[in-house]
Amino acid sequence: MKATILFICTFFTATVLAQSDINNYKYVLVPEKYDFLREADQYGLNTVTKMLLEQKGFVAFLAGEQLPAELAANKCNALMAEVVQKKSLFVTNLTLTLKDCQGNVVFKSKEGKSREKDFHPAFNLALRDAFTSLDDVPYKYNGTVAAQAQQATAPTTAPATAPTTTAPTTTPAAAATDINGTLYAQAITNGYQLVDTTPKKVLTLLKTSAQDYFIAQAGAISGIVFKKDGAWVYEYYEGDKLVSKTLEIRF
Repeated sequence: MKATILFICTFFTATVLAQSDINNYKYVLVPEKYDFLREADQYGLNTVTKMLLEQKGFVAFLAGEQLPAELAANKCNALMAEVVQKKSLFVTNLTLTLKDCQGNVVFKSKEGKSREKDFHPAFNLALRDAFTSLDDVPYKYNGTVAAQAQQATAPTTAPATAPTTTAPTTTPAAAATDINGTLYAQAITNGYQLVDTTPKKVLTLLKTSAQDYFIAQAGAISGIVFKKDGAWVYEYYEGDKLVSKTLEIRF
């Protein structure tokens, strides 16, 4: 009896925590390919993930889709969707995880299962079964993360400094636009820094839960770097205009 009560209390506490956390987020980013699959959107799993998230009430985007300005400028406004397969004989097992931009797990589903023999229906049924865990958690966006992000990026008054004439000033947008030539990736704690042949650091890439998908920072400009059709693409906003550039990166 005591064990039953303890289980119910634990489940209730976990459910409330998940509800509180996911309600902080409006957006979810879905990668174009899951690690256990060979091709992008194989069996339509990534597209189905997006569709099921939107049915839940999230605003979801597949990698490569155009993002709203507030999200393109700060990927921490979104959760990252991840689907993991647990290999098992005769049973397809998939688990959905939603992580923040620091890699912290905000929500983790049960193992969705299917005993179908054909891969296409098996993966889709297992994914939908995993999503039933998310269906059990009430969701309504409360604006928390957006408010925190806006407060964190609010301009502050900088202390006065003596004027210098050693180098011309460059706007952040110009610095992002001037990225050209071959860039070399150097590993750092949470990703890579890209340097040119000078060598000078021109871009910082922060890892996300999505493969080949990075949060990019160049001075005050934030954007994304992702792989598309075998090429690395850098996207960021200049005002309301989305800028897209192809980068040559050597890891």
